[in-house]
Amino acid sequence: MALNEWFLRFFHNHDIMAPFQRFYRAMVLKMNQHEDEATTSGVTDGVPGEQQNRVIFMNSQQPIKFVSNRISTAKYSVPSFIPLFLFEQFRRYSNCFFLLIALLQQIPDVSPTGRWTTLTPLILILSVSALKEIVEDFKRHRADDETNRRKVEVLREQRWEMIRWERLQVGDICKVVNNQFFPADLVLLASSAPQGISFIETSNLDGETNLKIRQAQPETSRLDSATALADYHATLQCEPPNRHLYEYNGKLTPSNTKSIPLGLEQMLLRGAMLRNTAWVHAVVVYTGHETKLMKNSTKAPLKRSSIDRQTNTHILMLFLILLALSLLSAAFNELWIRSHNDWYIGLEEAQKAHFGFNFLTFLILYNNLIPISLQVTAEIVRFFQAKFIAMDSEMYHEETDTPAMARTSNLNEELGMVKYIFSDKTGTLTCNVMKFHKCSIGEIIYNRPGPNEKLEDTLLYQNLNKNHPTAPIIEEFLIMLAICHTVIPEQRNGKIEYQAASPDERALVLGAAAFGFEFESRGAGCVSVRARGRRLQYRVLHVLDFTSARKRMSVLVRTPTGELKLYCKGADSVIYPRLAGGRAAPRADATLAHLELFAADGLRTLVLAVADVSEQFYQVRVLYGRTLAHLELFAADGLRTLVLAVADVSEQFYQDWSNTYHKASIAIQDREQKLEEAAMLIENNLRLLGATAIEDKLQDGVPETISALLKANMYVWVLTGDKQETAINIAHSAHLIHPAMPLVVLNKDSLDGTRETISQQSAEFGENLRKQNEVALIIDGKTLKYAMGCDLKKDFLDLCISCKVVICCRVSPIQKAEVVEMVSAATGAVTLAIGDGANDVAMIQRASVGVGISGVEGLQAVCASDYSIAQFRFLLRLLLVHGAWNYSRISKLILYSFYKNICLYVIELWFAIYSAWSGQILFERWTIGFYNVIFTALPPFAIGLFDKLCSPEIMLRHPVLYIPSQQGLLFNVRVFWVWAVNALLHSVLLFWLPVLLTQHHALWPSGRDGGYLVLGTFVYTYVVLTVCLKAGLATHSWTWVTHVAIWGSVAMWFIFILIYSNLYPVVLIGAVMRGMDRMVFSSLLFWLGLVLIPIATLVPDLLVTVIHNSAFKTMTEAVRESEIKQRDPAALLAHSRPSLTETARLLQNVRSVFSRRSATQSNMELELSHGFAFSQEEGGSVSQAAMVRAYDSECPQPSAASS
Repeated sequence: MALNEWFLRFFHNHDIMAPFQRFYRAMVLKMNQHEDEATTSGVTDGVPGEQQNRVIFMNSQQPIKFVSNRISTAKYSVPSFIPLFLFEQFRRYSNCFFLLIALLQQIPDVSPTGRWTTLTPLILILSVSALKEIVEDFKRHRADDETNRRKVEVLREQRWEMIRWERLQVGDICKVVNNQFFPADLVLLASSAPQGISFIETSNLDGETNLKIRQAQPETSRLDSATALADYHATLQCEPPNRHLYEYNGKLTPSNTKSIPLGLEQMLLRGAMLRNTAWVHAVVVYTGHETKLMKNSTKAPLKRSSIDRQTNTHILMLFLILLALSLLSAAFNELWIRSHNDWYIGLEEAQKAHFGFNFLTFLILYNNLIPISLQVTAEIVRFFQAKFIAMDSEMYHEETDTPAMARTSNLNEELGMVKYIFSDKTGTLTCNVMKFHKCSIGEIIYNRPGPNEKLEDTLLYQNLNKNHPTAPIIEEFLIMLAICHTVIPEQRNGKIEYQAASPDERALVLGAAAFGFEFESRGAGCVSVRARGRRLQYRVLHVLDFTSARKRMSVLVRTPTGELKLYCKGADSVIYPRLAGGRAAPRADATLAHLELFAADGLRTLVLAVADVSEQFYQVRVLYGRTLAHLELFAADGLRTLVLAVADVSEQFYQDWSNTYHKASIAIQDREQKLEEAAMLIENNLRLLGATAIEDKLQDGVPETISALLKANMYVWVLTGDKQETAINIAHSAHLIHPAMPLVVLNKDSLDGTRETISQQSAEFGENLRKQNEVALIIDGKTLKYAMGCDLKKDFLDLCISCKVVICCRVSPIQKAEVVEMVSAATGAVTLAIGDGANDVAMIQRASVGVGISGVEGLQAVCASDYSIAQFRFLLRLLLVHGAWNYSRISKLILYSFYKNICLYVIELWFAIYSAWSGQILFERWTIGFYNVIFTALPPFAIGLFDKLCSPEIMLRHPVLYIPSQQGLLFNVRVFWVWAVNALLHSVLLFWLPVLLTQHHALWPSGRDGGYLVLGTFVYTYVVLTVCLKAGLATHSWTWVTHVAIWGSVAMWFIFILIYSNLYPVVLIGAVMRGMDRMVFSSLLFWLGLVLIPIATLVPDLLVTVIHNSAFKTMTEAVRESEIKQRDPAALLAHSRPSLTETARLLQNVRSVFSRRSATQSNMELELSHGFAFSQEEGGSVSQAAMVRAYDSECPQPSAASS
């Protein structure tokens, strides 16, 4: 079996069957040429033979081997690991350099330091890095396996068999049950619901929480059993795999029957979930990486941090300096040999060596200027930093038992440099839960009953039952909530469960039920409501669908008493103009004409009017005003609002209107426009009932987190597939947008319109273009498509950068990725993308850092991410604490690693002056090798793992402390060369001070001299002590680990001398070091130098540090000082913020800049200020009216088992 699978995979991968595939497709198309060919999407027009329409045989063997349904989000596979890993490692110039040195050392008599002193550490470094990559990628493979090993039922020989997702094949017929993800891209054949209707949730694909309706074709909806499906033979022809989520075209041709068209209405995409439907039967059309979801994903990239790239540049510069030093030393060697002919030195061999030979010798001698241990030290430190992130109990979510996780450790420091955050909305900022929160009825605000509050104790119940003046309005309001919707009630275990395509409607129905008005059933064009112990039945005559253009939904019903009523709910901007008591103004047109004449003569005019106001009219107007005030209060709390109104309809008017509406519904031309005109005839003279407020529940701590991120000088963009109103409403709730912030809304249907709008808005910014302004930019997916075109991209980016907040609505996954890539490429800033669904994978992979949220939408985002957290609020600690700490730690680690190597190995250059530029080393070769591995290895770990600028509480309380790391102030070209020059000066002092100390060559009272190795041991000891103490000077936070690292490193060197000096001849190494301990430790000059020389070397550093921290201290240093003194740094930070100039104050009030508003945009701003938002599928396969009429909740629904 395994061999067979290998052969099949081999033939598929090598495309050996391609000629047969083309022949087969041509034959099938020839056989079906009498049929109308299926329309393909635009992306497939004119494609080559390999991309022709896909042909699938149902209940037959597929002659073509399609791709497997197994998916992988990992970086590596077994065969690709070695080449990809080596490519990743040798993108680092340091590894390339050390490989070159290791190869040069293999040339006989060239290396002064031995053949293995570079190759051995290099192999060790690569092995450690490989192990880390394997461990991290294994986690990705394990997460992929969790997805691939999910189970689904597949039809096998007239019975259902449970198989893994990864074994699913194109052409298989599968059964998916309620609340289960679709395992591949499927075409719906039948469902448990009437007329083949099914509900799907696509929040994992487009971020929308409202349910979508899919409907099987009538010809296949009868296939409700395994037997019927097994006997059904047909050919399915469709477009080839593509990434268009909202397009699908195909046809199904049963044997000897006319073809059945297939469209998006029958498409069930991988990543979506079946909801409110017991089961569906569907056929697999696209699998694995050919599914639309995976087509919108990108291959896992090999990311590198900004510090890594900067380090590469510094290594390149050091390499050029190294070449220059080697050339200079070789040249001096030539000059010295030519100027000295002393016979006793024995220069014959040296004179035979040519210049190139000497150059390679010095290249190997000075190669340690570039620290070979840096990579392995950084890798180990990053690995433990990642463990610290996972171990942080403050980022542990107890409810779901989910800790934070670093899926890669290469980007730890990148978390401290984030400038742009791109966030999904649904499931990332919100909980995907909508709750009825409060309502306004008759000028009074009522709250939903609390969890422990009795209904009888609520204010609404008391007003309703105690003959309050507003009692009739309250009853009608609650009746409307219970009947004006498209919700489906289902009886389960004696309880009613509500299923809805709109989460808003479900929340409203539950809100009515909480107050005792329970929606019970829907059937035969009627709805039943149990209100205050009575069962009321309303006949639904018409449903006027909700659309984004209408911004309202109405139902026309006949009440139990026989009255006709129209219930209408929607945005205040469309409901209020339709309320009774409109603007009747006789002679208005004539007066207006006179006013124009007066104005033409330059006269100043006033209009006078009078009105007789009845008490009833006055009370109605007061109600209107109070309700509007309540809407503003609800919107200020971030709630989603709707206005509810009712109209009494006479019988005669209804008959006339019904005829008009019927004619509009069957019109051939301009049907939509005529239907809208017909709806407007009846949706007027409304009577205001009140307003509702629904909470689209944010995750805990989201507003506080976003406020802190903004204070940390980060730009937060929201990229969502959800509707514009919903996204903006959430932005208000999350404090991303405040009520006074002007909105720049880009909603255009053409390239020219988009260009004109972008140019106009850019011109209005004037000189403030490309500067941050208190403005929010809102753009939809269609306009974004035009704005991202080549000719508009730069102008659009300038406009985006000019706004503090950007919200992109109705965008596809690939558009999210393109926006992230555009900002990353144009600004060069570090970007972070965060999301929880499969639709976020592409942007997570394109961003500098990707963060996945372990939410309810599956694990695809987590699998593709670099870091995962359970809640959005944990992002604050991840960035402000771990990010800033890790940036500071890695920066110091790298700088210190270069410093300590320059300190020691440049001494070889100074010694060359005394060794006739011969390449002779001052130190014993194994002590050179152990310098980075043992004697100075611990201080970098102490710095990289335990150093911290301030406590986490201070970092979180004052987000401005993040700015220095964000701006890269701790690691840049200037800082690097300051450390390098400092190391160079230290090397001068650490070499010539011991030389001066021993210049008389008498190291002992007896007058004996120990030779150059004794001097080398002196210098080496002073270097070890100095660089360890330098680590202490650079450390902000001393812990017991710091003490162990510094003093332990010094102690290890002294222990090493004692052991190594007595090793020979027991072990045949280190012969030149025999007795070195006795020679060095018995010299008083050595102990004198051990006290004076490190102090003399570090005193200038200490003075500079004191002066800097006293007179030129940075904000971070000042805060750290305040924390040490246990003072509150708040006043210090407030004082350090620059005050605004008068111009800046004026620019903050930029609402006047955007004075030219269209009527549409003014209405939109009014709606947004009043919190309007409503989720409902538009233009679905089944209209809202048709679904309401078709569904009968009183009929028993087939269960999953019955199919």
